Amino acid sequence: MKDLRILFREAAGDVFAVWRKEVRRVVHDQGALIFFILVPLFYPLLYALIYTGEVVREVPVVVVDDGETAMSREFVRRVDATPDVRVVARTGNMEEAREMLRCAEVYGIIRIPENFSHEVNRGGQAHVSLYCDMSGLLYYKALLLSCTEVSLDMGAEVQVHRLGNTTARQDEVSTSPLAYEDVALFNPTNGFASFLIPAVLMLVIQQTLLLGIGMINGTARELGTFHTQLEHGGGRGTVRLVAGKALCYLMLYVLVCVWVLLVVPRLFSLVQIPQSVDLFAFLLPYLLACIFFSMTLSLLIVQRETCMLVFVFTSLPLLFISGISWPGVAVPDFWRYVSWLAPSTFGINGFVRLNTMGALLEDVKFEFVGLWIQTGVYFLTACAAYYYMINESKKRVA
Repeated sequence: MKDLRILFREAAGDVFAVWRKEVRRVVHDQGALIFFILVPLFYPLLYALIYTGEVVREVPVVVVDDGETAMSREFVRRVDATPDVRVVARTGNMEEAREMLRCAEVYGIIRIPENFSHEVNRGGQAHVSLYCDMSGLLYYKALLLSCTEVSLDMGAEVQVHRLGNTTARQDEVSTSPLAYEDVALFNPTNGFASFLIPAVLMLVIQQTLLLGIGMINGTARELGTFHTQLEHGGGRGTVRLVAGKALCYLMLYVLVCVWVLLVVPRLFSLVQIPQSVDLFAFLLPYLLACIFFSMTLSLLIVQRETCMLVFVFTSLPLLFISGISWPGVAVPDFWRYVSWLAPSTFGINGFVRLNTMGALLEDVKFEFVGLWIQTGVYFLTACAAYYYMINESKKRVA
């Protein structure tokens, strides 16, 4: 029993010594400070500021009114009165409207046919054509919703006029026999920021760890000094080295998580309804999995700058296959399984459900268990990677 206490004390002392040296190494490495401090500090603010409007308003459109009737002008007036659309020009020439769309003066064309009023007055069905710049789906959403709402309102008025009801209640029942209420769950503003920013924030944590740890290890391998970080030889020393370094990164990123995941969303009034205990319990395996994942992949970094070439491009693919920006059910099975290799997939999905949808820890059991499995597996692979890099450094010196 006494030997176990002595062994534990020695191990704790070694881990603490590695932690202290790693803190000093991070503080004196300007590149690592950029990825560990400046990027998590400013990137979330940048993304949140870009999408702070949440929705697109006053999308400019041009109207081609071939009928020039009172009813067609009323349709255009109502569309222009909606908050999402602004009519900036009217023309009777479709070619001129296309040229304005091509030059990005407008993002949509509303074309009202010559027989619009005639069809409505004779009891037929009138058609309004909408042409939209599909390079931005938010433009399409704004234009389509505005035109649809106006057409439904005008259609209800025409229906009431033809029925000849005598009371307002009869008009209400005739036009809307089934009352319904549209409630946007978990994103009351239907905004882009509330939908995307939480996922981006979680990805920022993983990617900055990848870049920072990769840069530190790339520098050591480039200089051939990796083996000097080891207090004791053999596998036991490698485990303590990995544990000490991980402790340094964990303590740093606990503070980063408070800023990125709690303070920034509050500054921009994003949806936050988490149970604090469940959220922090979920973040612990996520941080550990990201740290050991980054330490494992640092095996690919042989020079200081290599991490920029290897890891930066992975941000968008990881976001897409996580199942947030693109529906998870529509992701092919192969890429869904590939996405499980990255902690960000489990982290993003679990965090969004905890933070934005009010789920409890038991509701994200799949993601929670997945992160702990990744933590264990990547700890072992990180030890193996560091053992290889230490021996490589020794051979290089010899």
